Amino acid sequence: MYKLDNLPKRNSLKNRTRVGRGHGSGLVKTSGRGQTGQKSRAGGNIPPDFQGVGISFFRRIPKLGGFKPLNKITYSAVNVSDLNRFDDGAEVTVDLLKDAGLVRKKDKHVKLLGGGDLEKKLTVTVHKWSKTAEEKVQKAGGQLNQA
Repeated sequence: MYKLDNLPKRNSLKNRTRVGRGHGSGLVKTSGRGQTGQKSRAGGNIPPDFQGVGISFFRRIPKLGGFKPLNKITYSAVNVSDLNRFDDGAEVTVDLLKDAGLVRKKDKHVKLLGGGDLEKKLTVTVHKWSKTAEEKVQKAGGQLNQA
């Protein structure tokens, strides 16, 4: 039931057109479908990708992607400078990086990259690291461990 505070917009409520229901409706014999053709017949549905003639669009465009390995491992990257938020002497693990918001929760593997500088002595446990990241962690007095 409508009240003054929730009236529908003008002309927004229209009754459904009932086709094939007498001459007064204006849609009698063919019910607005036209005389002949595939669309006039029952069950004459045309798939959305149908074009009529020639090769359809999805067969004309080049195929994208190519080979996708099923067991590909993707690494979430963390820079050395991001580790400065942890306390001096802390043990930084993948779970700690997830809790700090540096790595997404669903990411399983982490790689430490050498961007920026590290001012704290940390013990970092990650899956992979770059040479520059290893040099910067060892220069700060910390060490890297394999996760």
